[in-house]
Amino acid sequence: MVEVVAALLWRENRFLICQRPENKARGLLWEFVGGKVEPGETKEQALVRECEEELGIQIKAESIFLDVVHTYPDITVHLTLFNGAIISGEPKRLEHRDLRWITVEEIDDYRFCPADVEILEKLKSWKKA
Repeated sequence: MVEVVAALLWRENRFLICQRPENKARGLLWEFVGGKVEPGETKEQALVRECEEELGIQIKAESIFLDVVHTYPDITVHLTLFNGAIISGEPKRLEHRDLRWITVEEIDDYRFCPADVEILEKLKSWKKA
């Protein structure tokens, strides 16, 4: 199982989603920014590094929003989604095809990676509460 981290970054009532490049596994699907935890890293350190590499921003990893295990045909991931806060910088497309700030109500307008489905359902129900 591969340890993967991602960030739930909010700007007012919108959160950031990123579109995967065409040439990668699950190409053109949408996801939260993040990536694999490297040997010797904590999950929080990995998330800070991934946000710097993929978006050119400094973030603070806060509380865990949700943990999900998902099996794809080629890999099983343990995804930890952290609530995060941008400390400095403006997100840039350094690795992704596109970036969007969306509302919870717009979730169904995008095709997300299957591992994110449970997270998105929680966001939708949490927003209604």
